[in-house]
Amino acid sequence: MKNLTDISYITNIMKRNGFHFSKSLGQNFIVNPAVCPKIASMGVDSKEYGVIEIGTGVGVLTQQLALVAKKVVAIEIDSKLMPVLEETLEGFDNIKIINDDIMKVDLHRIIEEEFPDMPVAVCANLPYYITSPIIMNLMEQNLNIKSVTVMVQKEAGLRLTAPLATREVGAVTFAVRFYSEPKILFNVSRGSFIPSPNVDSCVVRFDIFEKSPYEQVEDKDFLFRVIKGGFSQRRKTLCNSLSGSLGISKSLVGQALQQSGLSGTVRPEQMKMEDFIKLSGFLKELLK
Repeated sequence: MKNLTDISYITNIMKRNGFHFSKSLGQNFIVNPAVCPKIASMGVDSKEYGVIEIGTGVGVLTQQLALVAKKVVAIEIDSKLMPVLEETLEGFDNIKIINDDIMKVDLHRIIEEEFPDMPVAVCANLPYYITSPIIMNLMEQNLNIKSVTVMVQKEAGLRLTAPLATREVGAVTFAVRFYSEPKILFNVSRGSFIPSPNVDSCVVRFDIFEKSPYEQVEDKDFLFRVIKGGFSQRRKTLCNSLSGSLGISKSLVGQALQQSGLSGTVRPEQMKMEDFIKLSGFLKELLK
């Protein structure tokens, strides 16, 4: 098996295939040999699993996932990596590479066709610039997956996993907790990559709810509009933020807050999921 964390070996392969790092794609490849085996072992629960990997790099994580899973389907947007991967992943018969954009590919079809009768997990080293959109895309599609394990910027990981009703939360915190139970698995230093980013990272696992505790919500889209609007101006009260972002009068928002049993001066970071659910329900009724 090729050592894909050997910098000189990888540099040689990339040079031979005319590959250069793309800043626009946020490419930082893992060269710390301890990281990817750990992600694979903590992100894949058994050898019977199928795994979707998002972004392959030179195949460091892909290789480790193939060792612990039944099958790996890796989705890589950069066509210039295809000849590199042919070389680095040579010899693995349980890996399939799809050259496509994770935000556009039909994941329902991939799961149905590639992983029949298999539990499925998602694993990835995500580009920092598109972390939240990718995570939300995975969760909102109601995919038949058990978990999502991703490496993200440490600051993003802390926000994604923050307990509700604490200062660290953001709109994305509520969004992921609507669909899953998140937890940080371990931290990864910036020196674990080439090129080295300016920030440290962490690996987060989201265990997807088989049955959502919030399935009583009738209008999920409106709930998330309210949550996003509430956090649009963090320094303001929830009433002021919602009024400005949703174009609703302060008196109407204040009425909904009162009906929800919430203070007119409450701030978004003080809210719990149940608070936002009640508030969005009363707001929707008042807007009819």
